[in-house]
Amino acid sequence: MAEQIANEPTYLVVLNDEEQYSIWWADRVLPDGWHAEGTSGTKQECLDRINEVWTDMRPLSLRNRMAQGSAA
Repeated sequence: MAEQIANEPTYLVVLNDEEQYSIWWADRVLPDGWHAEGTSGTKQECLDRINEVWTDMRPLSLRNRMAQGSAA
């Protein structure tokens, strides 16, 4: 990871049960329903990680319903 600038906050990549991503301040308690994905760093590093891994913006429940519909 890139060297952080002094006083620049550290962020976490977070994920919810619907496999939707966001960033959250590393020094704050995560909101209910969210858990750390494993990436931490600058805001830009975290946003870059989300860009890399979140390729399907549909919530997990919608993807599952659509998969069931196409299997029928």
